[in-house]
Amino acid sequence: MQTDDRIIIAGAGPVGLVAAMLLAEAKIPVTIVEAEDDISDDLRASTFHPPTLDMLDAYGVTGQLLAEGLTCPTWQIRMHETGDKAVFDMSVLADVTAHPYRLQCEQAKLCRIIRDKLVRDGNVDFRFGHRVTGLSQDSDGVTLKLMIGQNQDTVDMRARYVIAADGAGSKIRDLLQLEFDGKTYPETTVLASTSFPFHEHLEGLSNVNYCWSASGNFSLLRLKGFWRCSLYYNPDLSMEDAASDERVQGQLRQIMPGHDRFDIIDRRPYRVHQRIIKEYVHGRVLMAGDSAHLNSPSGGMGMNGGVHDAFNLVEKLTTVWNGAKADLLDQYTRQRQPVAYNQILVQADKNRKRMAEKDPAKRAELLKDLQAITSDRDRLYDHLYKSSMFAGLDAAKAIG
Repeated sequence: MQTDDRIIIAGAGPVGLVAAMLLAEAKIPVTIVEAEDDISDDLRASTFHPPTLDMLDAYGVTGQLLAEGLTCPTWQIRMHETGDKAVFDMSVLADVTAHPYRLQCEQAKLCRIIRDKLVRDGNVDFRFGHRVTGLSQDSDGVTLKLMIGQNQDTVDMRARYVIAADGAGSKIRDLLQLEFDGKTYPETTVLASTSFPFHEHLEGLSNVNYCWSASGNFSLLRLKGFWRCSLYYNPDLSMEDAASDERVQGQLRQIMPGHDRFDIIDRRPYRVHQRIIKEYVHGRVLMAGDSAHLNSPSGGMGMNGGVHDAFNLVEKLTTVWNGAKADLLDQYTRQRQPVAYNQILVQADKNRKRMAEKDPAKRAELLKDLQAITSDRDRLYDHLYKSSMFAGLDAAKAIG
């Protein structure tokens, strides 16, 4: 058995890599174990909120992200057929953030930026192709059983603490037999990426747009070189059928009539979950990001919330590593779990329900209310302070 006086992080996604970066800055040895052979290029999260950019800026990451992505000084909710819209101007937050905008950039780019930064750090050890298959812990540390590559060789690896940042399908959460309470939304979502230039055909688009249409709703998010379209399908359809070329092309033609074929770069069907565990600290195993909470992607809060988990957790874990009592880690649950439960999940669910509204009269009323917010600077500030996740960070700080 390999025994190291270090912290193991399971998962080389945004949450795990941010945690590793912060631990490395504190000169704490880290081993990152990742089941895949490299950083995943899957098109997943792409929205970075202002406080996340502020946090990452101190580590030289934000500037690189800005070079890789597109800033979004406004985002909007709009009626597709008429173009009537409510536009949320992020500049009202300029007094509280150095980055008064959303940034659209693939999460894989964040992961590669941090990976490239950490491979030169002697405190960080990467173990790609290492899949967690077992876990045990005692009063001194945690032992993970890992399967290596396709040969099914196994190795035991031990650490003082393990951070479980292994995502929605967390093996560590399963091994700990944690209840993941919540629900799964009925519809199938297909995230389709296309090089079609929607901004050249739809007047007044922002780089982030949530749209009502006669046939339902969809979202259009612009990144460098392509647009991401969230498309929603009848729950009776299988994910394979929903993601078929015929159906994706057909739905894009509903958005842009008169265009026969769209260049599809990528398509990914999935079901949306709202779930959370009750405690984030389980002995010496610490849960973070999607392993601890899942929410609707509407509003782009999932990855950002996970990164905020990492900053909160590592601050406390560093203090404990340097001699503080371990019960300081319980504050991590007290501060972050209520924010995920009462703010992130609630707001994401509210966003999803609003866009799922099909009644034209109710849609008109909702849009009128949103336009009233955007035309009142104080109300707009309050709305964006909350939706940009500043309010959740404030709430966490207020909890002892």
